[in-house]
Parts: sequence; C-alpha cells; structure tokens
Amino acid sequence: MQRITPFLWFDGKAEEAARFYVSLFQNSKITHVTQGQNGQAQWVSFILDGQEFIALNGGPQFAFTEAISFFVSCANQEEVDRYWNALTAAGGQEGQCGWLKDTYGLSWQIIPVALNEYLQKDTSGKVMQTMLQMKKIIIEDLGKAYEVGREAKR
Repeated sequence: MQRITPFLWFDGKAEEAARFYVSLFQNSKITHVTQGQNGQAQWVSFILDGQEFIALNGGPQFAFTEAISFFVSCANQEEVDRYWNALTAAGGQEGQCGWLKDTYGLSWQIIPVALNEYLQKDTSGKVMQTMLQMKKIIIEDLGKAYEVGREAKR
C-alpha cells in the first residue's frame, strides 16, 4: 500500500470520472466502490497506471483548481495525442504549454519526455519560445525549434 494517495472531491461524478480515467491508462482498475444512501457511489478507490487514488462524491462545496494537476510523462507524440484528445473531449478545455482541464474540471499536464530533453540541450531559448506558443505539445515542432537555435549559435 502506498503511503500518500491522491484524494479527489467530486460533485456527484466520482464513479463516472474514475471509470473514465481507468479507461485511459494501462495497469488501471476500479478497486472498490462504496454506495451512498442515495444509491450513488460515495467513495471510489481506483488505480491509474499503478498509482492509487480515491474519489469522493462530496458535493458542490469545493471545485478543482489549477493549483493541483496530474503530470503525465509521454514517450512519444502518439501518447501525447491520445491522452490530450481523450481528456479534452466532451467538454475538456485546452490550456497553454501542455496543460488542460478535463470535463470534470481536473487539471492535467500532458508532457512528452522529449520536451525536457530539448530544454536541457537548448541554449538559444528557441525551444522554450516555441513551447510557450503551444497548447498541445508537438514534438516535431520542438525539434525544429531546437535545430533553428543550434544553427543560429554557429
């Protein structure tokens, strides 16, 4: 059992959200659902890619903010596209620099490993400038920016 578990407060959609998230990530499953008095799920325990989570239908008193987000490290553009498209579908909102809000209001960062690699090597600032103009991160465009910056330094 992990020591720290993210605990997510929903307004009536905890089970729906958990089932949606589980459908997106490998090594994921619903582990327990506790029904409330109204027959709706009160608590949902689930695992996303090996990480345990708990979702609660707590009511409308609290909402998610961008102060907390989940960072998803993606191996390639295909993963970026898959997570980005799924999480922004059905009412999600695109943000800047790989950030988005899903239909439940939860913030995510969908970031390719290549972004950090390019940022570490880029001394011209071109990769950062390019990334700051993006919503969904496009690895090919980062590579082009890196090459332009490298050529300018010569």
